[in-house]
Amino acid sequence: MPTDTQPADRRLEGIDDAVLPFQVDALDIRGRTVRLGPALDAVLAHHDYPPAVKRVLGEAVALTVLLGTSLKFDGRFILQTQTDGPVDMVVVDFVSPDKVRAYARFDKAALAEGGVLLTPAALLGRGHLAMTIDQGLSVHRYQGVVALEGEGLEAAAHQYFRQSEQIPTRVRLAVGEEMRPGGGPSSWRAGGLLAQFLPAEAGRARTPDLPPGDAPGGHEALAPEEDDAWAEAQSLVGTLEDVELIDRELSSERLLYRLFHERGVRVFDAKPVVAHCTCSRERVAGVLASFEAEERREMVQEDGRIGVTCEFCGRTYGFAAEEIVEAPPEA
Repeated sequence: MPTDTQPADRRLEGIDDAVLPFQVDALDIRGRTVRLGPALDAVLAHHDYPPAVKRVLGEAVALTVLLGTSLKFDGRFILQTQTDGPVDMVVVDFVSPDKVRAYARFDKAALAEGGVLLTPAALLGRGHLAMTIDQGLSVHRYQGVVALEGEGLEAAAHQYFRQSEQIPTRVRLAVGEEMRPGGGPSSWRAGGLLAQFLPAEAGRARTPDLPPGDAPGGHEALAPEEDDAWAEAQSLVGTLEDVELIDRELSSERLLYRLFHERGVRVFDAKPVVAHCTCSRERVAGVLASFEAEERREMVQEDGRIGVTCEFCGRTYGFAAEEIVEAPPEA
């Protein structure tokens, strides 16, 4: 049950680094919005990313937070891309209920060749997007994989829900750089909205079947007729502009009121999001101990130490060789 059922126009305070769940009963949709400010800056600050890479990673963080905050248990939601574009790998790790970290790998030469004209979709290119839900050692991981075909994360998210969840879903993502007056350092903002059609009558939410592999040539599969409520919801979400999703002067509550006020949108309590890396000396030592003794010996540097740098936060952990090389492998 909702903990707050006030109309969205009654809650006008703007909150950064938060996810706001909402519901529109008249259209049978539920969803979430996300606004990221300081938390996104904190994630990006660990690496000297070019602006184009920051945009890609910002979109990935916003999408991961939208999806990860739906977990009803303690666990992780991990988004990872592997593609042929200038940004060939993105990893975002969300630990419920509120912690996120991320990093990207990119080709400087390919990025420079493409210049400023490369969109986030072009930067990713073609490959695949994997979304993993990890509930811990006692439960098997669930992973869904969809193709990235040069259309970006929004399109891939839509394909994921069609293919894996079979829930009619619409996603919008936006990232922007905010310049400070007087020439100070810029900051980054990201926003997103996810809306899902969840009617009580399951038949109303039918999605098109996958193409039949043995159909005669020229045969076209009949798609189910789209529900009027979902068609209206998609039309309203489609009016969103990027600037509305990242404007610090436009709260999520006002945004939802603009979109759905004629249908009576309700909002729930906002959920905070923080940038936080889960690495630690103990965790790194545990990972090193999992290698065979010969592999550990090969890791020793000329100064007789082993150094490990966290890809996410850039923190480096140093160990004396005897701490690691002679340690028994973990079971």
